[in-house]
Amino acid sequence: QVQVVESGGGLVQPGGSLRLSCAASGTIFDINDMGWYRQAPGMQRELVATIGSGGLTNYADSVKGRFTISRDNAKNTMYLQINSPKPEDTAVYYCHVDSRRDRNSPYLRFWGQGAQVTVSS
Repeated sequence: QVQVVESGGGLVQPGGSLRLSCAASGTIFDINDMGWYRQAPGMQRELVATIGSGGLTNYADSVKGRFTISRDNAKNTMYLQINSPKPEDTAVYYCHVDSRRDRNSPYLRFWGQGAQVTVSS
């Protein structure tokens, strides 16, 4: 089994900065894609950003130029740097990792429990 834990959420002022972390542990042979999604109250979960094993990134238009996704493969950890946040970025942020237990197993997606980010002055 794989455990995924987010950290770094909290209250941030508009125009400030915040960094979320997502750490995976357990039976992991390797990790393919990793990503961040978010869900605001009354809204559907939406994609924020993804990063492949080789570092290829993809961002939602709403966060391009403000958010930066990165990963440390040696630590099985992913980060989301949030710069110049806006009130509309307020949401619970969820991370996922697509990992496999050995080279002959399929990649499975594991989710974290979520981290609240509130943007307010």
